[in-house]
Amino acid sequence: MRIGVDVLGGDFAPDSTVLGSILAYKEIHSDVKLVLIGDEIKIKEICKREHFDSSVFEIVHTTEFIGMGEHPAKAYAQKPNSTIALGFKMLASGEIDGFASAGSTGAMLVGSMYTGKVIPGVIRPTIAISAPNVGLNPTVILDAGINPDAKQDVLFQYAILGSLYSQYVYEVKNPRVALLNIGSEEEKGNLVVKATYQLLKDSKEVNFVGNIEGNELFHIDKADVVVCDGFVGNVVLKEAEAFYHLFKKRNINDEYLEKFNFENYGGTPILGVDQVAIIGHGVSQKKAIRTMILHTIHVTQAELTNKIKEAFKKWQKYEQLLQE
Repeated sequence: MRIGVDVLGGDFAPDSTVLGSILAYKEIHSDVKLVLIGDEIKIKEICKREHFDSSVFEIVHTTEFIGMGEHPAKAYAQKPNSTIALGFKMLASGEIDGFASAGSTGAMLVGSMYTGKVIPGVIRPTIAISAPNVGLNPTVILDAGINPDAKQDVLFQYAILGSLYSQYVYEVKNPRVALLNIGSEEEKGNLVVKATYQLLKDSKEVNFVGNIEGNELFHIDKADVVVCDGFVGNVVLKEAEAFYHLFKKRNINDEYLEKFNFENYGGTPILGVDQVAIIGHGVSQKKAIRTMILHTIHVTQAELTNKIKEAFKKWQKYEQLLQE
């Protein structure tokens, strides 16, 4: 297995990305090769400073990267030798099996949909966050920000994608799916949420357990997957991050609260595309980069992309039978 790492992506690159790669290397099996995409001179300088043998990495040299403030689509087209563009080219050619970056989220999405392709049957790809709860496994919440105006058919597919992610990556049998709403009653919510409720209620593809309210997200083990549009999901994500930093500033330390530290999750895959691409937080330091790389390996080993392809192929056949 070969995993590509964007060395120039992120606010603290290349130090954070190289140091995180070193940490990850110490935990991976010998059959996994880390391919560092970035400035070879700087990579070797950092490794030398850390008394680490850089030859254990394969290095693809480039000094070009896509900045956080650049227009994702334009920059991706105008910078074919950027770390993100090269990463997706290597994915498409089979030179690497997975790609991880803490760089521009927009450029990662552009690369996943234009250099790669959306899995047949998927209306819109999504990204999910892994949120802590009182249970053993984290709750998968999606969408986390790609599609702020998703309609009911898209939200229905999020339930399928989230279930597959929970089942094959976190090994949850028959994941419970809930719809994030302003009340637990079936008749609550806006028109889109109400329509989505009916689709999920009548579905045999997911284990739907009903609505869940915001105050149940983190402390009640009620659902393994929570579905919402990208607007709501991104607000949830940012609020969770804000509360964690608030507690840390007040010197409040607790084992459960530490689960809210994004460094323990590293990144999230783009679900619904035919390649394993993991997006990390732009402010990732070495610990978060390490976790992002290890999660990329985990998702690749779980063959999540193939599982999604198989599931949507069956789902499309089922939909065609219903229409005949």
